Amino acid sequence: MSWNVCTLGTDADSGPSTGKIWKVGISLEDQNSSSIDAAEATLLRRLRAGGPSALADVFSTYQERLHRMVSFRLDPRVRGRIDAADVLQEAYLRISRRLVDFLDQPSVSFFVWVRQQTLQVLIDMQRTQFREARSPQREIRLATPGDSAATSLSIACRLVDAIQSPSQIVSRNEALHRVREALESMNPIDREVLALRHFEQLGNAEVAQILNLSPTAASNRYVRAAGRLADIVSQVRADTSGQPKDAP
Repeated sequence: MSWNVCTLGTDADSGPSTGKIWKVGISLEDQNSSSIDAAEATLLRRLRAGGPSALADVFSTYQERLHRMVSFRLDPRVRGRIDAADVLQEAYLRISRRLVDFLDQPSVSFFVWVRQQTLQVLIDMQRTQFREARSPQREIRLATPGDSAATSLSIACRLVDAIQSPSQIVSRNEALHRVREALESMNPIDREVLALRHFEQLGNAEVAQILNLSPTAASNRYVRAAGRLADIVSQVRADTSGQPKDAP
């Protein structure tokens, strides 16, 4: 059995930033924390009072962001076997079962919790696919979304898709290898901040909650990671085009 390392071409679910990944936008300002707290409290009251219909309404407002996360985190080796819509449907059922426990003692924002539940569903579905594909002759390691290898692979696939044209497909695996090596040289937390901010397009406060960082630390790490990403893309573009690194 053979596995494609990456999907070919530009992923339609990759989000608006994919085509110009090397132009990293850095926005360090989130909403005022007091307004976020007030909005979150209002949301939790709505969920407690509204029951299943309130959950359905709120979840629908998250679907685009969750779909982007699933598309980014989905292991390239099982693309075509797992549909993002199926992940979200199963995630909604999981969230419905666990909602009361969360509302009794919320420790993160509701969206961050919903994202965590959705990510776990994706992990479980991928594990099922890999168990079915495994054979005694060939052991397949599943790169779990959120671990270092999975994050590097996801970012590398998006970068190579954005940088290379179809005519450069022959050099794809070499470019992918170079990008992954460069990404693996980054601090793992910085790399995950980059994935969350730039590829999942989460806010700084959400990233801070997910990674248990202060908002200031999360912002500083993103600035550092974004600069490193720009260097990586510039070098890979130069390598694949034959132009000097700083060529336009």
